[in-house]
Amino acid sequence: MLLNERKTRHAHLVEVAKQMMTAARTAPKAKGLDIIEVIAVEGEDIKTLSEKTHELGEHTGLKFMFRDAKNVLSAEVVVLIGTHAGLQGLNCAHCGFATCAEKPEQVPCALNSIDVGIAVGSACATAADWRVDSRTMFSVGLAAQKLDWLGGCQTVIAIPISASSKNPFFDRE
Repeated sequence: MLLNERKTRHAHLVEVAKQMMTAARTAPKAKGLDIIEVIAVEGEDIKTLSEKTHELGEHTGLKFMFRDAKNVLSAEVVVLIGTHAGLQGLNCAHCGFATCAEKPEQVPCALNSIDVGIAVGSACATAADWRVDSRTMFSVGLAAQKLDWLGGCQTVIAIPISASSKNPFFDRE
């Protein structure tokens, strides 16, 4: 049997995305509380994500949103990692408020955001282990958050992945 890499690439990237999701899930969490959500999107859902990112660019006027909206279309799979809002009850003041009780609801718990960062790092390391190109994009993550694909999560980060002869997520316009 002959396997052509060009014909097996997409299936391989889906498998790598699954490995990345597992790496994010098993990454350390503050106080051991698992409040992150992780999904992967492919196909037409990437186009929807791109359109929402473009729409956010129109709304905010941030030019990099337009670049990222176009760039995410180069991905075959996008891994999304976000966190549910949850107070850790440590009164650590990392969020800028002296106690958890003083923190306004719309301000994310800093520890929740750190948990997402650790999960993202673990997922990106997994992509690198499999020699798959990736890039973290908070802009595309924000679009996924607005689409509510992670069920009310805050601080969503997108990780598009690709396996081509040149990394499409760097040396961008």
